[in-house]
Parts: sequence; C-alpha cells; structure tokens
Amino acid sequence: MKTILFDTTENWQDFLPLTYTRPISQLRIGILTIAEKWQKYLDLPVTYKTEDYLQVKYKYEPDRENYIVNSTVLPDDNLVDNIKQLGLGQALFKDGVFIAAHVGIDDVEKAVLGQDVKLNQYNRELSAVTQLWHLFKLNGQELEKDFILLTKGRKSQKLSKSNLVFEEERIFVEPGAVVEAATLNPHGGYIYIGAEAEIMEGAIVRGSLAMCEHSVLKVGAKIYGPTTLGPYSKVGGEVNNSIIIGYSNKAHDGFLGNSVLGEWCNIGADSNNSNLKNNYAQVKLWNYRQERFVPTGEQFCGLIMADHSKCGINTMFNTGTVVGVSCNIFGADFPRKFIPSFSWGGYHGFDEYRFDKAMDTARLVMARRHKELTTEEEQILKEVYQRSSHYRSYKLK
Repeated sequence: MKTILFDTTENWQDFLPLTYTRPISQLRIGILTIAEKWQKYLDLPVTYKTEDYLQVKYKYEPDRENYIVNSTVLPDDNLVDNIKQLGLGQALFKDGVFIAAHVGIDDVEKAVLGQDVKLNQYNRELSAVTQLWHLFKLNGQELEKDFILLTKGRKSQKLSKSNLVFEEERIFVEPGAVVEAATLNPHGGYIYIGAEAEIMEGAIVRGSLAMCEHSVLKVGAKIYGPTTLGPYSKVGGEVNNSIIIGYSNKAHDGFLGNSVLGEWCNIGADSNNSNLKNNYAQVKLWNYRQERFVPTGEQFCGLIMADHSKCGINTMFNTGTVVGVSCNIFGADFPRKFIPSFSWGGYHGFDEYRFDKAMDTARLVMARRHKELTTEEEQILKEVYQRSSHYRSYKLK
C-alpha cells in the first residue's frame, strides 16, 4: 500500500512560483515537508500525482491499494485516525473539499471528484495550506507538531554551558549539532536543532526555530520565530517568521521577514525586504492562476523567491514581492513586485536570463554543496523557462 499525494492544477498554480519545480507536498512548513509529514504519520511509502512535467523527478507509482491524500492538507493524529478507518472505496470530505480516500489503482481520479466512492464527512477542524502566505502564517503550529512528532520518546543532546538557555525542555538538539555561546529562548515555542547543524557564537534566537540537518546560523544572527531553516542553508543577519526550503544562503546582515525562499537561492549582503506597508494596509501578492495581484488579508507579508534565484548586495524588496525561478536581481531602488522566471536586472528594467547561462550558474552553485544538476532537473527547468516565456514577452519594468 502507498500514499498518493495529489495536486489539483488549481491548487498547484496557487503556489507558483515555488511549485514550478516541485509538487505542493515538497514544500516545507514547520520542520518537515508536507510529504515527510504524511510519510511519518501513515508509515507508508509516498508517491506523487502532480503536473506531468514534474513526474520525471517526482514519480507516480501507485500500488494495488492506496490512500490518496489532498497535498494541501496538513496531518494530525485525529485526521490520520479517520483516514486509517476508511474502507476500500471510501473517501473523506469536509465542506465539499476532498481530503483523502482509500482506493484501488484505477480509481484515483474519480475518488478526488467524489465519484464511485462512499462519502464520509470529516467534522473536526482541518488544517490546510491553500495560498503562498499560509506557509509562514501556519509555520508555528506545524513546527510544534513536527517537534513533538520527531522528539517523542527521545533524549536531546546536551547543550554546552557556554550558551544562555531558557526553557531547555522545549529545545531538542540532534546528534552532531554544535551550539556555542548563543542565546536560546523558545519563548513558549520550540527550538529544534538538526543533525550536524551549527549555531555560531553570539547568535540570538527568540521564539520557535527549526534548523534542519547541516544548516548554519552565523555569528551574531538574530532570529525571531517561528522560522525554519531547511537543510544545508546558511543564515545571518535578522530573520523573522520565514521559511527557507533548503540549500539556500542568506548569510549576511540584512532583514528577511514573513518570507519564503526556495532552494539554491542567495541573498546578497545588506539586502532587505519590507514585510509591512507604510500605511499598514493589507498586502497584495501576485497569483499566477488569476494572473493578478490578490489580497492576502495580511498586514505582514514579505518576499516569495523561487528556486535558483539570486540578488546582489543592498537589494531592496518591496512588501509582497514575488520572484520566479532563476532570476538575477541587482541594483539600487526597489524592483517591481512581480518578477517573472529567468529575468535579469532590477529597478531600471529586466532582460531575459538566457537558459544556457542560467544552467551554467545552477551547476556551479550546486557543486558547492557537492550536488549535480541532474538531467531530470534540467528538463524541469527547461519546461519552466518555456511556460514562463509569455511573462517576459513585454518590456519588464
């Protein structure tokens, strides 16, 4: 039996540009990705039903019987118990929204539409992410759930006496992590320090923090939670309520707040983003499905930056800026708030970032983490380049 994590096209489009290069369930929220959460809760192998071009990397390999799960839904014990009680041919819905089903290999598509299955209503509260800003907005609750899931029945590595520590029972340190001369205050939340992660001298953490394996918090960094540093990420300066999916750097001074960065991103020294409008009005964010800026209902909303994008030193990002895949942004003053994938430039205008040049950079960046750009990954990026071309067909401002 397997778990199929299912993306509808509409849901997947709402998470662009982050999902240009991954299924929804590969987004990180809390400590784990959504896929990792479901794998641990259901204790079954995970496979993906997503956009066709992504399936070269994220395989769709169903079993004779499967749990099919809406990839925007976040698991908890009560929900998982209800899913495990589903018989073959039964589905779980809430307010007309598909949650999960227990189906055979030939019934996946019909089950999502509520066809040829017995419908069961889920009457408890349901937690789901359906928009980009939900990732950082719900990061605190998911960090707490993941912390409890990962540490239950386990013993934390002891912290060095060189640290100033509050509420130590809310801190968990995995083997191989190094923490020296830092201030750690969960402030009623949780701090999770992954295997081989490092917190350098003078770093100050207040509120929930998740550091995945081999991530680094640099000297003098200031972190306000709930914040997540994905694997092999390096972070310095000031960060507030943000998620770095993994393999990205914001290693220098500068502010990042209420933001989400993908993989293989780099934020230049002294770069900053605004996360609050001067008039305190709610922030609007570019939505690819609707092809317009949509209200978030949030006062605080910062930067969304997709995989392989970079910015130079002293870059300024306005409130609610969305940056696509493989962009290179530099120069003084604020660039536009929607920057299409494969764009090169800044406030004074953009040119197209040639695909071959972007791939050369991607290979060099990944090699620094001893990774190679695979044929499948390059094929996905080529599709992104083609799909996003119409956004670059006019003069970018």
